[in-house]
Amino acid sequence: MTTAPGTTPVIAAVGTALPGPAVGNAQLENTIGASAQWIEMFIGTRTRHFAVDIETGEQHTTLTDLAERAAFAALSQARTDPRTIDFVVLATASPDELMPATVNQVADRLGLDQIPTYQLQSGCAGAVQALDLACMLLQRPGHRTGLVIGGDVCAKHLLLDRDFTRLPSHELVNYVLFGDGAGAVVVTDDERASGMCLRMVLNRFTGQGRAPGQIIRWFGAASGDGPAPAAEEDYKAIETRVPSLATETLWELADEVDWKADELDFVLPPQLSGRMTGLITEHLGVPHAREISCVADTGNNGNALPFFQLEQLANVIAPDERAVAITVESSKWLKGGFAVEAR
Repeated sequence: MTTAPGTTPVIAAVGTALPGPAVGNAQLENTIGASAQWIEMFIGTRTRHFAVDIETGEQHTTLTDLAERAAFAALSQARTDPRTIDFVVLATASPDELMPATVNQVADRLGLDQIPTYQLQSGCAGAVQALDLACMLLQRPGHRTGLVIGGDVCAKHLLLDRDFTRLPSHELVNYVLFGDGAGAVVVTDDERASGMCLRMVLNRFTGQGRAPGQIIRWFGAASGDGPAPAAEEDYKAIETRVPSLATETLWELADEVDWKADELDFVLPPQLSGRMTGLITEHLGVPHAREISCVADTGNNGNALPFFQLEQLANVIAPDERAVAITVESSKWLKGGFAVEAR
């Protein structure tokens, strides 16, 4: 959606949360036997954070815990009383339970009541879908300020008592690629608010007739002893298709807001892994724009990623500078992103 004059939503604050200490590649090598050198060379991710103890498999942090912490951080930074929030939107591919919805557990902890809540199920593109919905909600009478949250806890679906020496590489990679985390933003239509103006949000399904590039089964590996793994990816399709989709998204966003290539100060590329992000950024062809990436340090924590990028961006962007963020979800092929301009 393109925002109308005088109603431009503003990202007033960003908050993030990670569970537990960083888990480096050497620790993963000791635990599951995946070579630290292989991880660094082919994945390009240095550290990630897990909501489970990788030694015992015990879950110590829930998505609700992380979303609450991220939300409070954003609200505190924006100096916003939670009681003034008019709606909450949460995007995740890994809710704590089927019911109650995780968004309502978070709202309860924040002390919110009698407001609309929404939970979107999606992968990397979910954060953009949530921002898109928030922009539409801000156009409703009486909706002035909202809370948008994205996060995932994928590690709870990974079995840690397996013989990792027998796992094929396409399964083993899930243990080193993903991480857990949550992020949140306060969005408002208050013209006096400082922050980053959302000039455009793009949200497109683009997978008609295409086989899924990623499948995550609902109950993960714990669902039984069947042959299907908890998660599987078509890495060849991802490596082939994601860079072109990312470039397509970048220029569609820039065209919508009438920004030229040399007017772009920052680019927030898709965050599949450290290695893939580097390849995608090169493919985008905007070397003068500063790259804002986090995945090499946070791991691929799904719907949290754009918020970690936004947090970094908020610390360096100057008034009138411009940034474009891009997401590509390979599950059934979605592209999304947003254009922001600092006040």
